[in-house]
Amino acid sequence: MPTFDPVRAFRKLGYNNALANHRLLQACAALKPGEFEAPRTSFFPSIRETLNHNITVDWFYVDGLEGGTLGYQAFEIDEPFGDVSSLTEAQAKVDQRLTALCEALTPERLTSTISLHRGARIQEERMEDVLAHLFQHQTHHRGQVHAMLSGTSVAPPQLDEFIVADDARFRGLELAELGWTEAKLMR
Repeated sequence: MPTFDPVRAFRKLGYNNALANHRLLQACAALKPGEFEAPRTSFFPSIRETLNHNITVDWFYVDGLEGGTLGYQAFEIDEPFGDVSSLTEAQAKVDQRLTALCEALTPERLTSTISLHRGARIQEERMEDVLAHLFQHQTHHRGQVHAMLSGTSVAPPQLDEFIVADDARFRGLELAELGWTEAKLMR
């Protein structure tokens, strides 16, 4: 019987995050002109604003998790991307950084302290807590975009088919697009 691996869940959450972003942004790429930026009811008033918030938060936290000092510079531009295509490309890059970070985790690194540069202060947190917070944040706002898509010409995509092995039959195409294998994901 295999031993418990405390890092495995974070690796899987990293891949889940990237796959969910991939699916959601593919759906957004199919929106009719004007739907991406159209006013909607949610925490942020459009799909574009919500997805831009997600990526700037990713930049902030992933940089901190990597040991960087980007800090609040991540938020200098509220909406760095006005179109789905450039946002998709940038999101894929930060998702690759996050999955690489999760792949390189060890139990010792997972419990290490990281520094988040918050202007006049440095916030110190355990890496596992920051990762859990980041994954929760992304899930929260992807859910909002998912709901906003219900009011567009594009059906919201399935975003929760990833963690368990039985869902493999639903994700083969995306895994090929992302260059992943089931064996890599299930270890």
